[in-house]
Amino acid sequence: MTLEANEVEQHLHRIIDALRAKDLDALRRVYAADVVSFDVEPPLQHVGVDAKLKNWAKVFTFFETVDYELRDLTVTTSGDLAVGHGFGRISGTLRDGTATNGMWVRATFALRRRDDGWVIVHDQASVPFDMATGKGVADLEP
Repeated sequence: MTLEANEVEQHLHRIIDALRAKDLDALRRVYAADVVSFDVEPPLQHVGVDAKLKNWAKVFTFFETVDYELRDLTVTTSGDLAVGHGFGRISGTLRDGTATNGMWVRATFALRRRDDGWVIVHDQASVPFDMATGKGVADLEP
């Protein structure tokens, strides 16, 4: 793994630490101010870091404790741009005390290197769907 790819991977793992701590300020530092996010929840896109953080804040309202796993991450860099992809899963304990393993999503990240380090400029989380029914398939595992 190149030095740049290692830096990007470490940056992406900051998401895990921030989610576990429910730290929106730490999450803010992971993303570019103008990040565009294609998340699993409507609308089709969330534009800007405040919109992205609103989604994470919603996660915190459902979970008492949060965990996040990023599996099979592959990172490619070229100059000041990087792309990463893998599988992500939010799990933890819901507010009512129910433990949940969550569901796996496909995760893609585009990052840009600035003077102060890497930031996510685009991310996408997606769930495969069944062509016949048009419904998401949320029980797949990597």
